[in-house]
Amino acid sequence: MTKVYLGIGSNVERYRHVAMALDMLQGRFGELDVSPVYESEPVGFNGSNFLNLVVSFQTKLPLAELSGQLKQLELECGRSPGARKFSPRTLDLDILTYGELVGVVAGVELPRGEILKNAFVLKPLADIAPEVQHPVSLKSYRDLWQCYATDQKLWPVDFIWQGRKISMAVS
Repeated sequence: MTKVYLGIGSNVERYRHVAMALDMLQGRFGELDVSPVYESEPVGFNGSNFLNLVVSFQTKLPLAELSGQLKQLELECGRSPGARKFSPRTLDLDILTYGELVGVVAGVELPRGEILKNAFVLKPLADIAPEVQHPVSLKSYRDLWQCYATDQKLWPVDFIWQGRKISMAVS
């Protein structure tokens, strides 16, 4: 079994699509560890704010098959197959890490470069896996977050999934 960390984002019918993604991922992969949910401004284009979070699970699937299944889930949630990278989306599922693999494997960059660039990836990853080390920098996600400096804004939001409060907005 391989431990996978996956980034989830949506800025179109955000709450519905994030809940749908969690349901579909749990149905396919079993128990999920789920970070708090954050709202963030889009990066690279003007548009509605995103909801972002990170989940982890164990899988026996080879990386290429996992990647294909995630692309299929995005399509099932209404994502346009030819959508531009920097555009609104119903659902974005990004493999952040796949075990300890490093490099471009089966067309997937591991670890995903956005981990170190975007607050909406690093903060929920630091929440869910504070002691886990980034496979290249060998620094913990907590330490990486504590040293992170950018003008990107994100804030926790209230999010309930399957009757459980996943996160709460700060008042």
